[in-house]
Amino acid sequence: MGLIETFFNSHILASSIESLLSGFKLTILLGFTSLLLASLLGLILVVMRLYAVRPIRYVAIILIDLLRAIPLLVLLVIIYYALPFIGLRLSPFWAATTALSLVACAYIAETLRAGIEAVPAGQVEAAKALGFSWWRMMADIVLPQAIKVTIPPGTGIAISLVKDTALASVVAMPDLLKQATQAQAYFANPSPLIGAALLYLLLLLPLVRIVSVIEAKQKHNGER
Repeated sequence: MGLIETFFNSHILASSIESLLSGFKLTILLGFTSLLLASLLGLILVVMRLYAVRPIRYVAIILIDLLRAIPLLVLLVIIYYALPFIGLRLSPFWAATTALSLVACAYIAETLRAGIEAVPAGQVEAAKALGFSWWRMMADIVLPQAIKVTIPPGTGIAISLVKDTALASVVAMPDLLKQATQAQAYFANPSPLIGAALLYLLLLLPLVRIVSVIEAKQKHNGER
């Protein structure tokens, strides 16, 4: 068999495309759900890290450092295989969502912290002098500026999270990679894996370009 027949077999790709698209949809759902939860958890962690009383700050720091240090695969295995021993059993989808969200939220929290600390202290002091409540100060002054600064690295975290969804196949979730490996085994041909790679590129390349456009725009605005 030649290169085309081995890696780009059109007949095998056509036969496996339905299962690949099914896994692709699940991968998108997993990535979107995990990113949404990670963003909410990251915001909570960074508020604890910067504004809570000292003991809670230390707890937030420990959580962030621990979640950034633990390998995602190890956390996924612990959540799916170990938690049932203490009576907590999650489906493959929610086990993968939980693991992805916990790891990503730590990176999002650190990214938001850098953005918040980049807001000029004078603006915070001016808001307090004008009688702004803490919630209004955060919503109207601090977070809009912090989020603007953290969009490029935040998008990079989102891209990494989507790529890491491939690890969900470890817990038998029928995501894109799992469907591709099953099709590869069934047809004894790697063409489905190539098809899966192309679908990942279809999803991730636009995000990569978005990061580049945002960074270029921010650089241009900063030079003005």
